[in-house]
Amino acid sequence: MANIAIGQTGGTPPALNTATEAYLAMNRRKRMYGGILLVLFVAIFASGWRISEERNAGDFLPGISQLLDFPSEVVSEAWTNRANIPGYFVEFFPSLIETINIAAVSTLVGALIAAFLSLLASRGIARWPRMIPVFRRIMDALRAIPEIVIALVLIYILGGGPVPAVIAIAFHTGGALGKLFSEVGENADLKPIEGLSSVGATWGQKMWLGVIPQVAPNWLSYTLLRFEINVRASAILGFVGEGGIGHDLKIAMQWGQGRYDKVVAIFILLFLTIVIIDRISDHYRAKIVKGT
Repeated sequence: MANIAIGQTGGTPPALNTATEAYLAMNRRKRMYGGILLVLFVAIFASGWRISEERNAGDFLPGISQLLDFPSEVVSEAWTNRANIPGYFVEFFPSLIETINIAAVSTLVGALIAAFLSLLASRGIARWPRMIPVFRRIMDALRAIPEIVIALVLIYILGGGPVPAVIAIAFHTGGALGKLFSEVGENADLKPIEGLSSVGATWGQKMWLGVIPQVAPNWLSYTLLRFEINVRASAILGFVGEGGIGHDLKIAMQWGQGRYDKVVAIFILLFLTIVIIDRISDHYRAKIVKGT
């Protein structure tokens, strides 16, 4: 009977031993690098904590006991004046509609910017392949600058109101969605584009007929998700004088004690609105992506 054992003694092949040793060595290096990173993280965290403690007006740890004092005061006053809250819902409803309008317009404008930039920055379908890094850096710049920074700059140019908020959120949305849109575009099937190229279609026609029908469901899903985020962003921008329900919340909080029932009413109204928008957008995203 033939001897089918591997090697002269039937033991583990030398190649397998070498591969096992290399794998174990790689794991040891990973653990070593992970330990070094953990030590650096702890050291940076400790030094940052020390600096924060030195610069803080009061120590953080002794102040933990007072952490819930202000929220409890707000809730207590709102509960005492709870009969006024339904009336405040009606009072602040127009501001809420303005906030939703800011989010909707900025999402639409930002999605159009993102669609244009993503088609120019996606490998395989870009109009000018050498310009892909340029368009990608433009999207990086748009999403790197926070909305509130753009809004504060625009206030000095355009004054207060919803227009600076729309522009600020639209720019940031264009950069954020552009990144997601380009990733979807790079995964598109190129066969329709090749077929359109064979009949002499222009770049715009190839995008409109060959790419957009493929990527539209995912694009719409991402846009709906971004709309939820922009509702929150437009409310936050109200704190810097950009209108909407955030501006009313800022005024109510500035008045301090005696107006906390208004603060709670605005929070409840904003929370319910975000929940409703979240549920509606979840439903339509499921229909768009899964067809259910």
